[in-house]
Amino acid sequence: MSDFERFLADHVKARKENLMSTAGDAALAIPDMINFTLGDPDLTTDRRILDAMYADTVAGKTHYTETLGEPEVREAICAHTAKHYGLDYSIEDCMITTSANHGMWLIMQTILNPGDEVLIIEPYFTPYPDQITMAQGVPVCVPTRAEDGFLPTRAAIEAVLSERTRAIIVNSPTNPTGAVWDDTTLEMVASIAVERDLIVLADDIYTIYDFARPFRSIATMPNMRERTVILHSFSKNYCMAGFRIGYLLGPAPLMNAARDINENVVFSAPTPCQRAALAALRHHDEVCPPIRQMFLDRLTVAAEEVGRTPKMHTPPPSGAIYLWVDIRETGMSSTEVADYLFDNAHVAVVPGIAFGASGEGFIRLAVTISENDIRAAFARIRATELFRD
Repeated sequence: MSDFERFLADHVKARKENLMSTAGDAALAIPDMINFTLGDPDLTTDRRILDAMYADTVAGKTHYTETLGEPEVREAICAHTAKHYGLDYSIEDCMITTSANHGMWLIMQTILNPGDEVLIIEPYFTPYPDQITMAQGVPVCVPTRAEDGFLPTRAAIEAVLSERTRAIIVNSPTNPTGAVWDDTTLEMVASIAVERDLIVLADDIYTIYDFARPFRSIATMPNMRERTVILHSFSKNYCMAGFRIGYLLGPAPLMNAARDINENVVFSAPTPCQRAALAALRHHDEVCPPIRQMFLDRLTVAAEEVGRTPKMHTPPPSGAIYLWVDIRETGMSSTEVADYLFDNAHVAVVPGIAFGASGEGFIRLAVTISENDIRAAFARIRATELFRD
C-alpha cells in the first residue's frame, strides 16, 4: 500500500476494477486498434442541435436553472414522453440530470436505507452494483441464460427476493446483450413489483433501438406508473454522449427528494446542455430515424461477420447498439478471448464477465465504428490461429 492509499475509505479500496473502462482505456493507447469497447456513438451531434444550443448560449442561457431543470425543457420532455410512449407526466414529475447514470445514482441515494436490496438482472450495465453499494444498499443479481434470450424468469427473480428487497432495475433494450423484453416478461416483472411493493427503476436508454417493435416502457403496465422511475438520456438516441444530459420521470415527491440530494452535488444540470436537449426533442423526428437505421445496418453487418467466423455465434440483432457474441466454443474465458483479440488482432472488445456472472462465455461489441471498420476487424480476427477460416 502506498503512503496515500492509507487515506482511502475502505469501501473505495474494496471496489473491483471495471473491466469495461479498462478495456476502453487500453484500446486508446494503440494507434491501429479497432475499438468495439465503448457505447459512445461515433457521429457528431446533429448541426441543428449544436446551432440551437449556441444561439441560446449567446442569448444568455448561461446561468443556473431551477434545480429540477428549466421548465421549458421539462415541458418538452413530458410532451415527448406522452407522444412517443403514451405516458402522461407533469413537469413536477420530471428532473433533468447530468446523464441517466447520474440519475440512477441519485435515485439510489434517495430510496435506499442501509441493507436494502436492489435486484439487478444479469448481464447488467456495469455501474449498477457500485451505485447501489455507495447508497449503502446491497446489489442482488438475478441470473439469466442464453437459452432464455437473457430474459429473467419468474423463478429466478423469486429465488432471490427477500424481506429487504426494495427495488428492481429494468433495462430494455439491454446493455450489453441487446435483448428486448417482450410484453410477457414486462408483465411478469410488473406483477412481482406490485405483489411485493417494489420500486421499478426503468433504465430506458435505448428507446429508438428497439428493432422488433415500437418501444414499450414497463411504466405503461397496469399499476406501474406510480411505482416506476424512468431514467432517460440523450447520449444514445441523439449521439450526445459528451453533453452528459438526461432526466428522471417519476412521482413528484421522489423528484423533490432527488433534487434536494443533487443540490449537494451539481445543483442543476448545465444550462447549455439543457438547451441542446430541448433542440434534440424538437428535431427528434428528423434526427433519430437515420441514426436508428445506421446502427441497425451496422449490427446486421457485424452479425453476418460473426456468422462467417469459426467459434463465434450470435442471434439476429433485436435492440440497443451492441452485439453479444457467444465464444464458448473456444473453451476459453471471456477475459482470455478479449485479451487474445487485443494482442493478436488489435481488436478491442469487452469480456462478458464484466457484466456479471451470466455474461461469462460471451463478449460485447459496441458497433460505434463504421461498417468498413467492422469488416476489417473481423478480417483480422479470422486471420488469427484461434478463429481462422
